[in-house]
Amino acid sequence: MSMAYLAQPQQQQKLEWLDGGVFAVLLDSAATDGQLTVGRFTVAKGEAPPYHLHTREDEVFMLLKGSALIWSDDQEMELSEGGIVFLPKNVPHGYRITSDTADLLMICTPAGIEGMFRHAGRDLTTPRPDGFQISPDLLAEAADTYGQIIVGPPR
Repeated sequence: MSMAYLAQPQQQQKLEWLDGGVFAVLLDSAATDGQLTVGRFTVAKGEAPPYHLHTREDEVFMLLKGSALIWSDDQEMELSEGGIVFLPKNVPHGYRITSDTADLLMICTPAGIEGMFRHAGRDLTTPRPDGFQISPDLLAEAADTYGQIIVGPPR
């Protein structure tokens, strides 16, 4: 049985992610008894992860601010502020931010994907090493470890 969990913004882990974006871990496996992960991305125009699929979890994205192109399998869709998309496991997908900045809420069930972000990202409470970047090899290693399959480059 899960217990109620509360974390104020200053208590939420923030990680440097792709293209200098920030991923905040709002709820993780430990907080939800493995049931779901909730995260929030703050990113800039052009941010785009590799085209990928999840083998373990379904994903929901809600675009709180900004605009993006979303690809799911063979469909291309525009997502505007307030829009939401469901991305089932084992379906290839990706996105590209088209606005100057964007704020995205991500919910994945079951939990566990936060491990990938922690594996490859950099905790913002630690000093930034010179030249820090998430290399394609590190991203591929993190993806593989946490059940993600990279199927192509960003779109």
